[in-house]
Amino acid sequence: MTMMMKKTTLGPSGIECSAIGLGTWAMGGWMWGGGDNAAAVVAIQASLDAGVNLIDTAPAYGLGRSESIVGTALKGRRHEAVIATKCGLVWHTQKGTHFFEEDGHPVYRFLGRESIFHECEESLKRLQTDYIDLYITHWQDSTTPVAETMDALLALKKQGKIRAIGVSNVSPETLAEYLRHGPVDAAQERYSLIDREIEQTLAPLCSEHGVAVLGYSSLALGLLAGPINPGREFKGDDQRATNPRFSSVNRATLKAFFEELEPLRARLGCSFGQLMIAWTIARGTISVALCGARVRQQAIENAGAGAVELGRDALQLIDGAAKHHLGNLA
Repeated sequence: MTMMMKKTTLGPSGIECSAIGLGTWAMGGWMWGGGDNAAAVVAIQASLDAGVNLIDTAPAYGLGRSESIVGTALKGRRHEAVIATKCGLVWHTQKGTHFFEEDGHPVYRFLGRESIFHECEESLKRLQTDYIDLYITHWQDSTTPVAETMDALLALKKQGKIRAIGVSNVSPETLAEYLRHGPVDAAQERYSLIDREIEQTLAPLCSEHGVAVLGYSSLALGLLAGPINPGREFKGDDQRATNPRFSSVNRATLKAFFEELEPLRARLGCSFGQLMIAWTIARGTISVALCGARVRQQAIENAGAGAVELGRDALQLIDGAAKHHLGNLA
């Protein structure tokens, strides 16, 4: 059954989508200790059933694995979904700037015109679709003029292969340069209760130009999903194993933070994760809260945050608890 879900639009495109989106980075397995394709497919379908129709993916999430999973999950249901995928992190060429190694493949930041056309075709094949709703430049490329990148994106839009244009991990100055060459529908940036920098930097420019903001890592890689067992270990290449935010000291700090919010959580009848996701939406800085999930239950829980209403008093209580406990979080 579809839950009550807040809706929003993706900037000038007018594309309507859910205010909560499903992030599929972890489904690709890379930097998350591996993955389970079958479970991921079920999680995507459960998200759709629960009212989440924005599915966010990227070629770099498992070198195409995440996009392929999304394509499989949406067979027969493509019309229900708003697909956001990305370009600019490439392994078919060594042009641009070397960024990282993934499964033995050197990955480069590159947003040249012909490379974007190549990436788009590959993504369409993996996603098993003939159009992408929102096409986002994943990371910016200092070796390619923004004018060239934007020209390619506008060409793809004219061809009907993409419906809207987005940018990610971008400075206000670079976003302004994009806007000089055409409409930008969305900017995707990190945003959570403990990652609020864009409130003072990028968000004002987005608001001025009607650019929707998609906030990724709404639960800070799971840190804000609720108290973390002190004995829990993150295995394999899971990035959280070496992330200082997941230290034993910080876990104790977060435990105290959640204890302070327990009465509010109980009164609202939601989980801590839902409370944190609802906060990101209610703050008004972002249009869509992107939340990762790898299994059905996570997807359903995240979607449930779309029905959580936070008034001014609740927001002040959460902000106060964060200031009290999380101000020095590493």
